[in-house]
Amino acid sequence: MKLLRLPGLIDIHVHLRDPGEIQKEDFYTGTLSALAGGVTTVFDMPNNIVPIFSRKSLLEKLSVAKSKAVCDFGLYFGSIGDNISEFEKAAADVIGLKVYLSLTTGKYVLGDEDKLKIIFQNWPKQKIIVFHAERDRIDLVIRLMEKYGNKVHITHVTTKDGLEKIIAAKSDNLPLTCDVTPHHLFLTDTSGVIVKPALSTKKDQDFLWNNLKSIDCLVSDHAPHTISEKKSDKPPSGVPGVETMLPLMLTEVKKGRLSVNELIRLTSTSPRKIFNLPQDDSAYIEVDTAEEYIIENKSLFTKCAWSPYAGWQVAGRVKKVYLHRKLAFENGKLLVSQGFGNYLH
Repeated sequence: MKLLRLPGLIDIHVHLRDPGEIQKEDFYTGTLSALAGGVTTVFDMPNNIVPIFSRKSLLEKLSVAKSKAVCDFGLYFGSIGDNISEFEKAAADVIGLKVYLSLTTGKYVLGDEDKLKIIFQNWPKQKIIVFHAERDRIDLVIRLMEKYGNKVHITHVTTKDGLEKIIAAKSDNLPLTCDVTPHHLFLTDTSGVIVKPALSTKKDQDFLWNNLKSIDCLVSDHAPHTISEKKSDKPPSGVPGVETMLPLMLTEVKKGRLSVNELIRLTSTSPRKIFNLPQDDSAYIEVDTAEEYIIENKSLFTKCAWSPYAGWQVAGRVKKVYLHRKLAFENGKLLVSQGFGNYLH
């Protein structure tokens, strides 16, 4: 056994499906899966069946989350430009605003540039806007943030071209940050796995790995669907990932592809800085980096009970998770009750 102590991971991009699609996941199983993966904080996206476009839907979701979550959590508000009057009240209760400019699951994509300008003008400047933006939409976001001065984060960067645009904007000192997912680091367009944004080429993937220093965060984009849905004629996009993110990356640490300090920056230091979260020394984990094992569907805590990495050998087993100065998870067992997680906003 070789124990490594790490800060609890902060995953700023998950879809826990609750309320609305709890056959896939809910706030209890999703946050339990997070703890099993060493993640002590998750930020949940607003594209529920009833989208989080109003204060009413936000408060309903918050009530559910508070009663079930076993790790800390934050919620995003959403917009397609038709709910500007909701911004002022909602902003105080959320971690940020999420806007979809490229194809995603559900009818949440904003294609009207004039409405996007109104969002930039009206969303409070002290709160971040997170964008799903690909290709020319990245150019649009950069142009508008330069004009209006908003703090912006582009999530799940997938291509060399996209990251190069972000690197150039950062060099101009724009308040722009970005993240990458494990599935875009470990799977390619030949993998047969359906996600949005789509998996890219090996060339793109290599560029992401070689430029991790220019990427601010690692996110799971945990997007569970039942195995029957994924095997259907029209499988939905998305894969679970909050539980497997850390062991996948620790395996690469062992190979020398990145350092422990780089992993901490991507999963703790940078997310805290970007979202203005206070330092929390009471949230930490202990991982046995010497333990090698095979990822098995039957051992997962996510309700969907499968992983695109099933059968992969990884190094790094989460042994203990501490949160709020309590031992919350140990050797595969939850030691706290539903509702233990705090709401961050």
